[in-house]
Amino acid sequence: MKTTIFKEKHESMGGKMVSFAGFNMPVQFEGINVEHQTVREALGVFDVSHMGEIWVEGPKAFDLVQRVSSNDISVLDEGKVQYTCFPNDKGGIVDDFLVYHFSREKYLLVVNASNIEKDFNWLQEQNKSIGATIRNASDETAQLAIQGPLALKAMQKLTDEPIEDMTFYTYKVIEFAGVKDVLLSTTGYTGAGGCEIYFPNEVGLQIYDAVMEAGKEFGIKPIGLAARDTLRLEMGFCLYGNDIDDTTSPIEAGLGWITKFTDGNNFVNRENIEKQKTEGVSRKLIGFELLDKGIARQHYPIVDAEGNNIGEVTSGTMSPSLKKAIGMGYVKPEYAKSGTDIFIEIRGKALKAVVVKRPFYK
Repeated sequence: MKTTIFKEKHESMGGKMVSFAGFNMPVQFEGINVEHQTVREALGVFDVSHMGEIWVEGPKAFDLVQRVSSNDISVLDEGKVQYTCFPNDKGGIVDDFLVYHFSREKYLLVVNASNIEKDFNWLQEQNKSIGATIRNASDETAQLAIQGPLALKAMQKLTDEPIEDMTFYTYKVIEFAGVKDVLLSTTGYTGAGGCEIYFPNEVGLQIYDAVMEAGKEFGIKPIGLAARDTLRLEMGFCLYGNDIDDTTSPIEAGLGWITKFTDGNNFVNRENIEKQKTEGVSRKLIGFELLDKGIARQHYPIVDAEGNNIGEVTSGTMSPSLKKAIGMGYVKPEYAKSGTDIFIEIRGKALKAVVVKRPFYK
């Protein structure tokens, strides 16, 4: 198992360590509900150093990133970030990722931990006829996500550069906690506000200690993977490997908003994905709330009132903020409308649920 630079720090703070995406990571510290509410109400720090960082550079950098990304990177300026995905050539998604635009000759792609090697190989394959320079910096790069409504206020203490007024999906390269050239961005996946910081491994412990000290007066706590999942699910955000994968199209997953059919944006498999958009799909990703008592989990069948299979759960949990069991899953399009009654099959019982609009937590 791989470890991040913070493994011993997590263990000393009481982190319960588990295997995740090939890494030894903390699943929780104090408890899921406490950690979840800490992020919703104040601020918490996540170790997300397992995420992948891939640089694409050179005169052909724009051409490669535009080719592999479903979104349109031509609209990006320096300081902007974009959420997008790699469509594969079979109708599914290689991964979802972030694009940081430094210039038309320099981009940072931030990818999921479990897909680093797959994504790098995919980029190399697509690059054969283009000729950009690709570098995988994942092993040398650490990342912390400081999330919550008080996160930027606390982190402002560690830099002279104004960061509290940064808008969503932007970044700055700043001096932070005495370290130069730290990349700080505002792309959080919790819906609670905050920032992410990227830096070399060797300054990791220095930065972690500074972050905890700066956040102490605001009630900062370390947060594990379990609360990270409940927070993103309350927002209805897709998790790769659950809600999207190599077999799910961006249109099925409700990611049409990051799939741009603009002139000149000839991304991989555009023709087939555009056909799906105009002609429709055979399943759609929905959000639902359970009305009967129970918790939906990945792969549980979704059925209609007569017990006929109409889909499958992809994510589910008990929402700490809403005190309701919520989930996401794919169903036939005729069952995807908000307000539709569906049933989740749990251990042989069909529990009533209702389709709701995402995000669950507003």
